[in-house]
Amino acid sequence: MDSQKVDLFILINSKNFPEDKLPIIRERLLKLPEDKWVLLSLMQFNDPTLSLILSIFLGPLGIDRFFIGDIGMGIGKLLTGGGCGIWTIIDWFFIMNTTREKNFTQLAMTL
Repeated sequence: MDSQKVDLFILINSKNFPEDKLPIIRERLLKLPEDKWVLLSLMQFNDPTLSLILSIFLGPLGIDRFFIGDIGMGIGKLLTGGGCGIWTIIDWFFIMNTTREKNFTQLAMTL
């Protein structure tokens, strides 16, 4: 893989992944065959900032968890009103990192 393509991908998508995982992503992308690059360029990652906004405004309904793909947690938050508000407040602090981890897992399964 061309290192310029890899660096551009990381530059564009760095906010979507945990900062400590970026060297791992770069290393794996450099080893990626050219035919998988098309698949990678079509992938869409969830925006951590949008997940925080959803968590702030629609957290008790579990919309933030549905957005990042945690369907079970979303249903749990929906049925309990965000854990009577406690779960919602906790997610305000952790939802962005959870979104980044989910994005990394999605990328790792592709690579």
